Amino acid sequence: MQDSSPKITTFFMFSGQAEEAMQYYTSVFKPSGIMSIFHQEDGTVLHAVFNLKGQTFMAIDYNHQDKHPFTPALSLFVTCDSEEEIHSLFDQLSQEGRVLMPLEASPVSQQFGWVEDKYGVSWQLNLAKD
Repeated sequence: MQDSSPKITTFFMFSGQAEEAMQYYTSVFKPSGIMSIFHQEDGTVLHAVFNLKGQTFMAIDYNHQDKHPFTPALSLFVTCDSEEEIHSLFDQLSQEGRVLMPLEASPVSQQFGWVEDKYGVSWQLNLAKD
């Protein structure tokens, strides 16, 4: 019998903000939720699994001296269902972050924008042409 669980899952390594980031992302994307979370004795996240719009992610807090920053060279591409959704996501994700590409039409998209959020995660937001 074939196992239907994903074989490759995007894994986020935060520096003490894993639970805060998961709560933020699950409030921005609908439907979504935190599926499981295990804490270390100091309250940081040892391991967590969460879901955004049907996509499963994992996260931990990595609190060692050698920090591993996120890079826009790797981004999450989000297909939006409406103009309202893409504007809402763009506005929320760019708050306290930065806009890498403003929200505008492109040859292949009705609207497209690219932002880096306050945690350093890069998001490409797309509303396809009809």
